[in-house]
Amino acid sequence: MRLVPLLLLLLLSGSLAADRPKAAETQRERTPLADRDRALLERELAAIAPQRPGKTDLYVLGFAGDGEESVFRNEVVYLKSLFEKRFDARGRVVSLINHPDSLGKAPAPLATYDNLYDALAGIGRTMDRDQDVLLLYLTMHGTEDHELAVQLQPMLEDWLTPEDLRTALDDAGIRNRVIAISACYSGGFVPALRGPDTLVVTAARGDRASFGCGTESEATYFGRAWLVDGLNRTTNFVAAYDIATREIARREKQQNFEPSLPQLDVGARIGKRLQAWESELHAGKAVPYPYAAKPGKRDAEAAL
Repeated sequence: MRLVPLLLLLLLSGSLAADRPKAAETQRERTPLADRDRALLERELAAIAPQRPGKTDLYVLGFAGDGEESVFRNEVVYLKSLFEKRFDARGRVVSLINHPDSLGKAPAPLATYDNLYDALAGIGRTMDRDQDVLLLYLTMHGTEDHELAVQLQPMLEDWLTPEDLRTALDDAGIRNRVIAISACYSGGFVPALRGPDTLVVTAARGDRASFGCGTESEATYFGRAWLVDGLNRTTNFVAAYDIATREIARREKQQNFEPSLPQLDVGARIGKRLQAWESELHAGKAVPYPYAAKPGKRDAEAAL
């Protein structure tokens, strides 16, 4: 992790979890806010509703990785509202958010690798790992090298790799996974994350940018199309992807952008598990997106 002022480096110590693997690729240095974050995250994890025997429950983890723009925070806050109100996940949603508000008026654990790892581990201990399903939604900037930006300057600057995500999920023992990534070049995460019990949805192909970030944006193209437009019209993640790809293609053509080409990878067994979950679901009403476009704003033009 690249932390800027030297004073901050002097404040680092230890690991958040004694049982975390010591492999170099999974280690992160501890931010000065680690103790605060640990208390907040432990409180959230302790409040997670228990698994209901005989029922397929959905657990949700939202990760807003880049604190430089509110658009990512907006989507994860909305994710919680959408899945609690429409998808019967009340008490089973955890949010990790890099944003100035997370340190002030809306306290939340930061979106760091350590907190991601610990949140997945906590969810894995609570859920029925064979029966229940995890939705992991990540939204932030991505690079051509297939790394996801994790930052809240000047305290935090780091990058998540496909291997980081795979390690955290595997170590948590979570079997049934839906992973959605709203970021440029996010299709590059598919090979490392795919598996028979995994559905992966990404905002772009591995060699393409996606759109809708920036200080003037209220939602990324993918977040708007998959979460707001798609999942308010259907409870099926794949059907929502189909809705999203059409809407994204329309907007990109309208703006004369190079197509982002969102990706979908469906494992051989995950479809049956999702059908079981969906068959038991009594979906709520559509949930309006609370963040309005700023007056006079152009259609979102920035790439993630």
